[in-house]
Amino acid sequence: MRGLLAAFIAGNWWLQQQQALSLVWPTALCAACGMTAWLCRRRYRPVTIVAWTCCAFLGGQAWAALRADIRLADRLDPGWEGRDVIVQGAVASLPTPFERGVRFQFDVLASTPPGVVPQRLALTRYDAPDAAASTMLAPLVPGDRWQLRVRLRQPVGSANPHTFDYEYWLLEQGVRATGYVRAGPDNRRLSEAGMRVGWRIERWRDAVRRHVLASMPAEAPYAGVLVALVVGDQRGIDAADWNMFNRTGIGHLISISGLHITMIASLFGVVVAWLWRYSFGLGRWLHRPLPLRWPARSAGIVAGIVAAALYCLLAGMQVPAQRTLIMLTVVGLGFLAGRGSHRGHVLGWAAVLVVLADPWAVCAAGFWLSFGAVALIFLMHPVQYAPAWGARMPRRWTGVAAAARLQWVLTVGLVPLTLLLFQQVSVVSPLANAVAIPVVSFIVTPLALLGAALPEPVATLLLAAAHTMFAWLVVILAWLGAQSWAVWQAAAPPAWAVLAGMAGVTLWLVPGGVASWPLRVHACVLLLPLCLVRAPRPAHGEWRITALDVGQGTAVLVETAQHRLLYDAGPAYGASSAGERVIAPYLRGLGAAHLDRLVISHEDSDHVGGAPAVLDAVRVSHLQAALPAGHMLWQTATQQGTATTVCAAGQHWEWDGVRFEILHPAPGDGQRETLASNARSCVLRVANIRHAALLTGDIGLAEELQIIGRSIPGHLLADILLVPHHGSGTSSGSRFLEAVAPSLAIFQMGYRNRYGHPRADVWARYGAYGVQRLRTDRAGAVMVDSAGPLLEVSAWRDIAPRYWHVR
Repeated sequence: MRGLLAAFIAGNWWLQQQQALSLVWPTALCAACGMTAWLCRRRYRPVTIVAWTCCAFLGGQAWAALRADIRLADRLDPGWEGRDVIVQGAVASLPTPFERGVRFQFDVLASTPPGVVPQRLALTRYDAPDAAASTMLAPLVPGDRWQLRVRLRQPVGSANPHTFDYEYWLLEQGVRATGYVRAGPDNRRLSEAGMRVGWRIERWRDAVRRHVLASMPAEAPYAGVLVALVVGDQRGIDAADWNMFNRTGIGHLISISGLHITMIASLFGVVVAWLWRYSFGLGRWLHRPLPLRWPARSAGIVAGIVAAALYCLLAGMQVPAQRTLIMLTVVGLGFLAGRGSHRGHVLGWAAVLVVLADPWAVCAAGFWLSFGAVALIFLMHPVQYAPAWGARMPRRWTGVAAAARLQWVLTVGLVPLTLLLFQQVSVVSPLANAVAIPVVSFIVTPLALLGAALPEPVATLLLAAAHTMFAWLVVILAWLGAQSWAVWQAAAPPAWAVLAGMAGVTLWLVPGGVASWPLRVHACVLLLPLCLVRAPRPAHGEWRITALDVGQGTAVLVETAQHRLLYDAGPAYGASSAGERVIAPYLRGLGAAHLDRLVISHEDSDHVGGAPAVLDAVRVSHLQAALPAGHMLWQTATQQGTATTVCAAGQHWEWDGVRFEILHPAPGDGQRETLASNARSCVLRVANIRHAALLTGDIGLAEELQIIGRSIPGHLLADILLVPHHGSGTSSGSRFLEAVAPSLAIFQMGYRNRYGHPRADVWARYGAYGVQRLRTDRAGAVMVDSAGPLLEVSAWRDIAPRYWHVR
């Protein structure tokens, strides 16, 4: 049975890796395998097992394909992309405020014109600048009916290796278009005429969140943490705090985890069972005592399941919450039916039911980490948590030894998955969790839940106490996370290394008596690939360029045999940036904890916005930029011990047989604030004996002519050209293209950006010169390798195509 459940999940996962959907052939083959298994069930047992396994695998594919086909059919009419549409519907999620407005999901009930928009939208409402649009400032509450004028686009995200797939997340959420609310008289609140169950739940969560925030002290830096522990909304937690939680390995606690749900279910179950058992005093009114009507244990089990279900609804039914609720329900029903439940069957059915409800959960990190952690706990049976010498220990220390061993098991056992998903492992996690689990689970969370359930002023006292306890905990966590050795990073391992590592940790952690020390030596050998595997690097004298898809902005990584250079760091996205969302994860995937040089072309936010996050994420030896003297990035780099240089034409250096040269701005112009920022863009040429690439920033026609005038004939020739100013009409002049004569032009830009880049005439100009053109908004990250006489060019959306990709 467990093998069939695993095959069903594997089939579901396999479909999520495909470029196109197919529902007919998996269904037909599934039926054929099922018929074969039925006919051979008595005489040919091996054939029956194989047939049932194939049937489960194909059934998982068919189910995922059916759900995906239904969801993809609900789409935005391409002809209405970027045009105003009037929609009527209801706010369907917790609104998320940010510095310029609020983000929310919106369920569409009607549209004008009809049938051109999908059922669920992800919208942004920006704060109105004047009183004339005051309706734009009305608070949004889940379940409220609105009529809105919106401008929509396809659900498009950036596409890069080792980074978060935003398009997949939108598909899982059921969001099939994104956009923003347009100001105008069409926007108005409508009278309510009934409310769906989902909206009522979200309204309840919103009311609890507002109560918690209103009851918190005025200056409460960790109010977002308490909200996350109560309603599962983690969007109020600062990026710096998340970095600390991840470095110390306690991120799983800053949510409604399985441990918290089990604790609440157990508490309610015990209390209800006790009250039920001692309810004989009500016999004169009930005519029959409650325990004689129904056993107290059964009443406690039902109460625990109901409490767990309510808490999961409050949490938004995320994967860990779903897993815990299903497991508790299966075990509870087994007790009520008088039947025991094998741990493996419980875990397998929980996983299958989660996948049935949400086929896209199999590509979420939380799915594998959550079920992997429970599988490790099942592997290390609680009776065997204490070491053999635990029997000779005082009773009070046996529990401590068991808890310490459990932390060790979870930390080591999840290393292969953690490296695959995040390319880093917290070394201090066992110690941090040993302190944080009792504080968060048994002090902070109960106080926060009581504060959320009780009125003021009691709520204020309880939430203040919870906040104070967590603030004391943060002091310890901050010290642990600040250590240079707190996190071990490695390149993203290949699949074979992950499988070998999982086999190794299983051999190592199997309780004594099953795995001997010789087998554990073999386990260490199986773990070696995780430690030794490295991302491939260019050969001496070669270079590799990766133009990352960062939206409307520039970020290019240049690699040689022993060095790495990052040219620009992408834009800022409000409180976040491309440095945090794209560049840092990509560098972790490569196993790069160090940049030899960071070159910032100029101070426009779409080029420098991600630089602070990059400086925080990796060690940078040298910052070279064309920034004003008072720019904050100079100070940030100096504080972190990074050498700094102002860009100037004529600067050059050589790494591993590859020559780097600055062509612009002229000496002394790099910090001239009388020049426009684009005119001061730092232009970098990367060349070996066969190929060259030219990275141009946002230079315009005048700067192009200056570069041509300063260069000797033929020196500007380059195979790869990072198109100046994203393909605007003020750059890419004919003389410049003739001087560079590129074979490939890379346009870095955001999908349907507000500037209209690239201009149609500029795009056509490159085509007229016979230049191959690639746009990151359509191709994703573009990788170019100079190995060999011909350049090797690849695009991420071609390397890893998926059925949900819009383009």
